[in-house]
Amino acid sequence: MSTPDPATQKSNAGRYLFLLILGLVVGVIATVMALRALEARKDHFPGALMEVQGWHMGQLKSAMEQNRCSASDVVPHLQALRMTANDLEPAFRDLRDDERFKTAAAAMRGAVDKAITAPPLSCESLAGTMKAVGDTCKGCHRDFKN
Repeated sequence: MSTPDPATQKSNAGRYLFLLILGLVVGVIATVMALRALEARKDHFPGALMEVQGWHMGQLKSAMEQNRCSASDVVPHLQALRMTANDLEPAFRDLRDDERFKTAAAAMRGAVDKAITAPPLSCESLAGTMKAVGDTCKGCHRDFKN
């Protein structure tokens, strides 16, 4: 019996390298799929609600900076803030039974209601309105935001 010539013998290293790379690719794909599935199960409502309210507050600030503080420029954003304030308790299910949270949500609704019933007619009064509404937001975030 003759021993095989090492020069003509094939190496399996290429196959092992291919299988290693294939295993890594499949592992990365499976990890991404699992993370996306976990992310899809999250409740995005609270974050989305805060994002919308922040956008409307930003629009009010922008209107003030551009000296566009008439009721027709301001009231639609105040009404949107009021409408979304109704969703605070449903959005934060784990806090809706907390009396401090209920009080903070009611304070925000009250501040926006006051602004809607007597709309700010100047940028100075809009600044005061934004401070009042912003203070209610800050109080809630101070107490409940992680």
